[in-house]
Amino acid sequence: MKTAVKKGTEAAMTTARVTATAKAATAAATVAASKTGAKPEDGKSPGPGLFARMREDIETARKRDPAARSSTEVALAYAGLHAIWAHRAAHFLWRRGGRVSARVLSQLARFFTGVEIHPGARIGRRFFIDHGMGVVIGETAEIGDDVTIYHGVTLGGTTLSRGKRHPTLGDRVTVGAGAKILGNISIGADSKVGANAVAIRSVPENSVIVGFPGRGCGDSDRCWGGEDFII
Repeated sequence: MKTAVKKGTEAAMTTARVTATAKAATAAATVAASKTGAKPEDGKSPGPGLFARMREDIETARKRDPAARSSTEVALAYAGLHAIWAHRAAHFLWRRGGRVSARVLSQLARFFTGVEIHPGARIGRRFFIDHGMGVVIGETAEIGDDVTIYHGVTLGGTTLSRGKRHPTLGDRVTVGAGAKILGNISIGADSKVGANAVAIRSVPENSVIVGFPGRGCGDSDRCWGGEDFII
């Protein structure tokens, strides 16, 4: 009994350290940007500060998950949110040459959340990972603003060579559970990728991708009579 309590306490302390590291790194990045006037690597102006960004993440989760009951519940119990916060810290370290530290932090986040995000991946604002378990996002993946993905999604590569080898998701893309998006392809803004689809070719904006290999079939109403297929 004492051993179980001790292990639980140690796990909670480790989770708290990971979260604290994420907060510190994100705060440092925000301060550095405000002092130098530097812009993020995507060329957009610097976003809100640390706590404003965290509040935005929590509100995003509450808007997109009908099961969310309160901000406290989301902040404490949503693994996808914790994975995103940890990724911000790891990405901060990655961009400043701390490659080993970044990878260690990302692996700690994977251990505690079940979500593996390479610290080199570029992720926009209001990104939401629902459920989270089994999500893998590769090193050169790029994700726009307001993107939602569900459990079991892979943004993977198809080559062993270096360089851009992972997909790019435009703004407001939704990726259903178990979907695989592979290679250096682009999924246009406002598109939807159906559950368990395998996308290996680029598609334009407002596309719906279903099947294996993934194929576009127009709008979601014509494909499935609605949007329920994505979850």
